[in-house]
Amino acid sequence: MPVRRVLAVFAALLAAVGLATPAAAGDRHGGGLAGQHSLRSPVTDESFYFVMADRFANGDTGNDQGGLGADPLVSGFDPTKKGFYNGGDLKGLLSRIDYIRGLGTTSIWLTPSFKNKAVQLEDGPSAGYHGYWITDFTQIDPHLGTNQDLRALIDAAHGRGMKVYFDIITNHTADVIGYEGSARRGYVSKDAVPYRTAAGAPFDDRDYAGKASFPALSPATSFPYTPVLDPAEQNLKVPAWLNDVTLYHNRGDTTFVGENSYYGDFFGLDDLFTEHPRVVAGMTDIYKTWIRDFGVDGFRIDTMKHVNDEFWQKFGPEVLDYAHRHGKREFFMFGEVFDTTKSFTSHFTTADKMQAVLDFPFQDAARGFASRGQAAGQLATFFAGDDWYTDADSNVYQLPTFLGNHDMGRIGHFVTTDNPGAGDTELLARDRLAHELMYFSRGNPVIYYGDEQGFTGAGGDQNARQTMFASQVADYLDDDLLGTAATHAQDNFVAGHPLYQSISSLAALTRAHPALRDGAQVHRYAADGPGVYAFSRLDRRDQREYLVALNNSEQAQTAAIPTYAAGRGFQRLYGNGPAHIKSTADGALTLTVPALSAVVYAMDGRVPGSKAAPKVTITGAAPADGARGRMHVTADVAGSSFYEVAFYAQTGNGQWRPVGVDDNPPYQVFDDVSDLRAGTPVRYKAVVLDNRDHTATSAARTAAVPAPLVSIETPTEGSRVRGSVEVRAVVDPERATHTVAFERRIGGGAWTPIGSDTTSPVYTVFDQLPADVAADTPIEYRATVREPNGTTATSQVRRVRSAGPQATVATLHYLRPAGDYGDQDTGWGLHMWGDAVDPAVLAQVAWDNPWPWTRIEGGWAEYEIPLAQDTQPVNFIMHLPAGDSVPDTREPGGDRSFLPINSPEVWIVQGDPTVYTSRPPA
Repeated sequence: MPVRRVLAVFAALLAAVGLATPAAAGDRHGGGLAGQHSLRSPVTDESFYFVMADRFANGDTGNDQGGLGADPLVSGFDPTKKGFYNGGDLKGLLSRIDYIRGLGTTSIWLTPSFKNKAVQLEDGPSAGYHGYWITDFTQIDPHLGTNQDLRALIDAAHGRGMKVYFDIITNHTADVIGYEGSARRGYVSKDAVPYRTAAGAPFDDRDYAGKASFPALSPATSFPYTPVLDPAEQNLKVPAWLNDVTLYHNRGDTTFVGENSYYGDFFGLDDLFTEHPRVVAGMTDIYKTWIRDFGVDGFRIDTMKHVNDEFWQKFGPEVLDYAHRHGKREFFMFGEVFDTTKSFTSHFTTADKMQAVLDFPFQDAARGFASRGQAAGQLATFFAGDDWYTDADSNVYQLPTFLGNHDMGRIGHFVTTDNPGAGDTELLARDRLAHELMYFSRGNPVIYYGDEQGFTGAGGDQNARQTMFASQVADYLDDDLLGTAATHAQDNFVAGHPLYQSISSLAALTRAHPALRDGAQVHRYAADGPGVYAFSRLDRRDQREYLVALNNSEQAQTAAIPTYAAGRGFQRLYGNGPAHIKSTADGALTLTVPALSAVVYAMDGRVPGSKAAPKVTITGAAPADGARGRMHVTADVAGSSFYEVAFYAQTGNGQWRPVGVDDNPPYQVFDDVSDLRAGTPVRYKAVVLDNRDHTATSAARTAAVPAPLVSIETPTEGSRVRGSVEVRAVVDPERATHTVAFERRIGGGAWTPIGSDTTSPVYTVFDQLPADVAADTPIEYRATVREPNGTTATSQVRRVRSAGPQATVATLHYLRPAGDYGDQDTGWGLHMWGDAVDPAVLAQVAWDNPWPWTRIEGGWAEYEIPLAQDTQPVNFIMHLPAGDSVPDTREPGGDRSFLPINSPEVWIVQGDPTVYTSRPPA
């Protein structure tokens, strides 16, 4: 193990047990609290290569069909189709391991490699080449090789100083369970049909989550749908406990929002009952085995946000402890939380005790800066929010950062679509700029296989899963690659590709200068618009400042950037510019950064030492915006050098507990107080540690834990309602002990109770409106949460209006300025689906036969859509018959919809994805 990593591990262990090196000077206000260094976990300096084994290299053509025969609908192997196995395997990966290592890779991350259901006919059909349809969690998928092949790959990686990470799933298995009456069904909420014990008594599973006991369940009585297995598949899953249908939620397909985001099946995939202790224990045992028997170095965890908190609070610490006890001191787990809101994504590393999550917010910010040319100040705002992740045992420095992936699409696709008409030189420069931002800023960079060869693709999912070996897929053969004249008709393992060379040099530079990987990151400068964004990286041991400046404008930009030292020389390590430059008397370094590029300079010598610790003051402690269970605590330091600020909290007369350490301004933490009762006083202090180990401690500041925040989700503000109205609320922070009561008033009259709910995580009642309410009458709803200690909080009022009679026809107006709608048989038409549209209409609609326009009035084509029910959305795509190419034969915007009860008449315009509820300017 490198000496630097040994030191990092040692420091992390000291910090974790509260033994971080205290400062030499006594604290100014007493209290005995120690200054601490910002935590660096053992994994803050990895460079990941994320690879889909089936799409990388074919080392053994004998396993292409997985032993299932030549029929693609049985074996799943068809190298001409992007939704089927294409032939890559673990032996292929092993044969190209030095190509991966040449990028500077320290860790290979494999998509799930367990045995999959080879084909799911309901899904396209398509195959399980991606690894997310697992049937056997104990063996490698035969299409990819054997368990022994995995052992050989891990041994080879370890022999080269690299680690191997497994992509794992705890949320679901393959689609094996069906329901009586239909294989796949729509979601049924817990409020509509609660879970029942085997004896038939209703119960809320959240009352038992995280506990050792759980009510006995029965397939016949416990679920809204009766789960069934095909006789041939009753023992298909391994381990055997996975064949117990009562260990799944069995509520139908998710729509990925609200309650069903936790309980619904992903496109039919069997959603595990992760609140059940048998599932928690079973999943924990499965993944312990791969650590023990194969030496896997870590896990990327799929669909983390769709699993309940109690699962992670048990699974994460237990698996990590097991890995440590089996010699894996650097074992590391990070989860997929597909969201760009830090208050939400950080919940899994703080309250849920997991080590890290994939940094989706970074991906969004990096694309905005490098590809879309957004204002540099947006990056400053983004990085200022990093302290959402700061707690006593983790922080933002250990998050894996990335630019694109197998679900959303590649960075090459983003720069191409964000910059229509740009030449290859510009597109390559923007792609490189995104990688420079990722490698030079905090976090562990992830390269998605093929990005180093300029792969682009036509979007996400299957369109972003090209083979590195010569492809036979027509859709892939059409792709343009950046930085090369090569196509997907040939192997693409070219070490001389400009992006391969760039990434390799970035990895080498950050390896030679470790502060660029896990040193403190300090904001320095941001242009008002597109232009220079600059930050410093600084290792607390070496105290050498590295200045990174990136320019996302299309012209060279000059900026005076602050540093920690006046009159000090800096040498250029990366990019174009003077080889040496000197800071001014006020510490500024004036740099000219070329267009769409980056420069890095390193200070000569160390940052000047501090003579005494500066004064530190707690300046605020209040409920955080966006997370009611977090307290936003801020501190001000009266100095301008490098400092680390440790925050502490005390409840009642208890011990002061460490909250976390921030090593860059603005100094702040977001303390998790969700387990404390509303009104509980919490005291906060801050201890500043300067760069010569002097400390000073702030005076205490007291804040009260706020009451929870209850919010009504549905009905939507301003919408129209009739008949039975679903009124749904959520509470932050969420507790299984909440009771939420709902009230309604009509036309400004008295508030009337309409019911209450104790079923978490979403609280719902169904309000039956009087039949005689006139159209457009104002209706208001509010919800009040009550906790066991008597604390109450009431939501804002949700205002809607009563609807008139059921609409029988909706009208969509479509404008093509040139009037080129075509005739009714072959012109632009609507592909539609869903429960809103009259079934007789849907029976006529096909991809090659869209619903035609009714008339053309005033230059607009009008499409009259007969309705079955106006309370459901009309889902539509505007396109030419069989056309699927945006914008020539299909309008942009993907799958669009509108709700007829709110807007029975809508307008769309050529090239504009917006669905307007009033006529826009032509």
